Amino acid sequence: MTDTTSPPAAVPWRLVLLLGALTAFAPMSIDMYLSSLPEIGRTLSARPDQTQATLAAFFAGMAIGQFIYGPLSDRLGRRGPLLTGIGVYIVASLACALAPSIHALIGARFVQALGGCAGAVVARAVVRDRFGHTDTARVLSLMMLIMGLAPVLAPQLGGVIQAFAGWRVVFWVQVGFGLAVGAWVLTSLKESRSAETLAQARSENPLKAYVALLGLRRLVGYALAGALNGAVLFTYISGAPDLVMGTYGHTPLVFNLIFAFNAVGIIGASQVNRLLLRRNLPDEVLSKASIASIAAAFLLTLAAWTGWGGQWTVLPLLFASLSLYGLMGGNTMAGALSVDPRRAGSISALMGSASFGAGALASWAGGLLHDGTARPVAGVMFACLVGSALAIFFLALPGARKAQA
Repeated sequence: MTDTTSPPAAVPWRLVLLLGALTAFAPMSIDMYLSSLPEIGRTLSARPDQTQATLAAFFAGMAIGQFIYGPLSDRLGRRGPLLTGIGVYIVASLACALAPSIHALIGARFVQALGGCAGAVVARAVVRDRFGHTDTARVLSLMMLIMGLAPVLAPQLGGVIQAFAGWRVVFWVQVGFGLAVGAWVLTSLKESRSAETLAQARSENPLKAYVALLGLRRLVGYALAGALNGAVLFTYISGAPDLVMGTYGHTPLVFNLIFAFNAVGIIGASQVNRLLLRRNLPDEVLSKASIASIAAAFLLTLAAWTGWGGQWTVLPLLFASLSLYGLMGGNTMAGALSVDPRRAGSISALMGSASFGAGALASWAGGLLHDGTARPVAGVMFACLVGSALAIFFLALPGARKAQA
């Protein structure tokens, strides 16, 4: 493992920018259309639960698709599966733009996610192909800086497009994004899969690889921690439109500003993480950030349930709880990828699928408990962060110490 007292690896900025763009497929596809959900419902004569299903379908597609691309990228290389996924994304985005009904849009969103998820899976695997544990965490934090521009800019862009051109043009923009990133990959991304990874992939089928990975206690700990930490973010994404525009009565413009402000908090924390990693191991930062996140989420839940201070207490505490995601996301991913670098693609897929799967469940739970207040969002976030901490302290960290012994 890389010694944190040694100088960090030189940053290949061109590669970081490209990989950051690849991981931005999901936030671009989610955040850009959130403020258009009411208009989509009116245009397609859909109920609120049906428009919400377009988001759930995307989460499900992201969870399922990553299981496919991970092993494929280990066996066939990083470039081929990635370009295939981007192609699927482009075609599905076109189908979203032309959807004649809400059911067609739901189906197209599912396929759109099946394609777009290739970007995140392969990007993380490429990082582990090129870097050790600590430098992987550093580079992932830098990628979050690039990727984080999507939730800052996408809601604003989506809101402007929806206001002046309609929600269908939002998906046309996503078609253009897919074409641009696909061309960038085709001309700039070199194959990085190692011979060791290829040999490992050829020696086992994908199911066997996943079974072997799930038998590693340390990996399961990182996967659960990362999934539940990600579920916090997805709970917020799915619940924020109704909370901010419905419960608190803000306009779509104000909602987009609040959404962007919270994204800036996550980006800022990810860069603090990069600085902390100059003197600390990723697991050390992860353990402390986990404790801090529980404290912030507890205060958020307390404010939501007591009603003390109303939105002026809830929204700042929501910002604090979300920002800590930036200190945890990269470190759980780097820890998982360090367990077995020969299966980097499969591990990346497992981590991503677990995160979106947990996010879908958490979003469903938040919707089931919906009562017109901040209580469901706060309660689900707190429960997820407690579960994440248990996975870190009882599975991931003991396994890491055992591996170092």
